[in-house]
Amino acid sequence: MFTRYEGKAWEERFLPRLTSKQVKELPKDDALVILPVGAVEQHGPHLPVMTDTLIGEATLTAALEKLEAAAQVWLLPPVSYGKSNEHLGLPGTISLSAATLQGIILDIADSLHRSGFERLLLFNTHGGNVDLLNMVSREIRIRNGMTVFYLSPSSLGGAEGLIDAEELEYGIHGGDYETSLVLSIKPNWVQQQHAVREIPQMSGYDFLTMEGKVRFAWHMSDISTSGIAGDATVATADKGRIIMDCVTDTLAKALTELCTFKLRGGV
Repeated sequence: MFTRYEGKAWEERFLPRLTSKQVKELPKDDALVILPVGAVEQHGPHLPVMTDTLIGEATLTAALEKLEAAAQVWLLPPVSYGKSNEHLGLPGTISLSAATLQGIILDIADSLHRSGFERLLLFNTHGGNVDLLNMVSREIRIRNGMTVFYLSPSSLGGAEGLIDAEELEYGIHGGDYETSLVLSIKPNWVQQQHAVREIPQMSGYDFLTMEGKVRFAWHMSDISTSGIAGDATVATADKGRIIMDCVTDTLAKALTELCTFKLRGGV
């Protein structure tokens, strides 16, 4: 079970745990700083509103356990609130505006740059943040020359063969994937007796999709009455553990690669 502030991620790689002198003396040529960005928002009647931020913290905690000791990877406290205005009006949702979230990330990046860091990973676990983080990554690059990466752990796979094709396509919020993960991370935070199945009615379209091909703007109430998009009723902790293990294996390897990547002109 995930416990915050325990393990190598927090004892050995949590940047704010260091003194100012220690931060100054860190080797920075191959250093990567990770900024987790999540959300506090409704996830239906069965999952905590902390779901996205919780998944991000737990994933990084497990992945950093798998890193080689020599890797210069440093973790920042998460930005726990995201751009969640698509869920406003549903209880428990706390949203930042796009301008506020962008400003926070830009200020953090500027501060890291002043401390001598040149690589930043925006580690995102909320779909509503994706477009903004793509944009702000380039803004940071132009603004102070840092090399900026962004990824969502769901893009690293791990659910193939465990979750059916319909759910992988349309289960984008509080469905099998997220519920299985939270069951494996903090089972006592899940009220599985209230889990529901509600799949957005998109299967009749050839081009319109929720997150690919031709996209459309939506508020949660446009696609769901329960606050869920997916099938939470089939989620299990076993599936969550398998997904987490696969994702964190891949993520640990990816972080090592990011530490040595350098942008030079026409790359």
